[in-house]
Amino acid sequence: MKITVIIPNYNGKHFMKPCLKSLENQTCKDFKILVVDNHSTDGSIEYMKETYPEIEVLALKENYGFSAAVNTGIRHASTPYVILLNNDTTVDSHYIEEMLRAIEQSPDIFSVSSKMLQMYHPELIDSAGDLYTLVGWGICRGTGRPVANYTVPDEIFSACAGAAIYRKSAFHRIGYFDESHFAYLEDIDVGYRAKIFGYKNMYCPAALVYHVGSGTSGSKYNSFKVKLSARNSIWLNYKNMPLLQLVINFIPLALGYLVKYLFFCKIGFGKDYKDGISEGWKKRKSCNKVPFRFSHLPNYMKIEWELMKNTFSYASDWFQRKLFRK
Repeated sequence: MKITVIIPNYNGKHFMKPCLKSLENQTCKDFKILVVDNHSTDGSIEYMKETYPEIEVLALKENYGFSAAVNTGIRHASTPYVILLNNDTTVDSHYIEEMLRAIEQSPDIFSVSSKMLQMYHPELIDSAGDLYTLVGWGICRGTGRPVANYTVPDEIFSACAGAAIYRKSAFHRIGYFDESHFAYLEDIDVGYRAKIFGYKNMYCPAALVYHVGSGTSGSKYNSFKVKLSARNSIWLNYKNMPLLQLVINFIPLALGYLVKYLFFCKIGFGKDYKDGISEGWKKRKSCNKVPFRFSHLPNYMKIEWELMKNTFSYASDWFQRKLFRK
């Protein structure tokens, strides 16, 4: 057995049937399924026991968040690869076959992100992997673009953990998902760490996933998500950037936080964003900062170049979208 598909669940009983049904129809059968339940109260565990008794379920005693749930699953898995799959997804029949083929291309690959499509608008991309920028913004590559886009396998900044495959042995070297994040930006954080250690994160356009989006949190923007994302963005930069890199990037990061604050003020979440930034700054020293090693200097330089490139790429894409709408 090569792959364990780990499905974190929190009150997602209504999503489980279509998700698991799509996994039954895979062309590659070299995998097993593990559901990690974050103390659901909607009968998810009972449903799994009655309907899918052959699937292993790990029931946590509290809702510890996404990061803790998937870490529990990763540590429990005995396979060389793990796939993290949101419960609000269905996958194409060739999904696991394509993901396995992609990650086995090189031992330097830490993760592979799939081509995620919007469940109710499958002609549009939900995510083609994640980008990270100098201004401290994590970007879902391709969101809202036609499905015909992003058809070429490519190196990305990090994989979207909603439907990605990971090399389990790499976690022993770089560390697991940061459980202090609870949820949000934890996938960019672990992908960033992997790049510091010299691993690659790739994108596989042949692995198709249909994603509802915000299936657990309930909406694109809410107080909980805005505050946690703001807090975690501070920690992400503080942990992964050495002091010199933080100094070099201070102005673009400050501008990025200011623009986001103004945006969230406009849509009614300014206080939540400000509170998240404040909490992140006050508690930053409690984070597990990645120790600087001179042997990683070439990787830091490559990352800095990628941050610059992603910033200009996102800005160009943003202006093109605005012009196209007009």
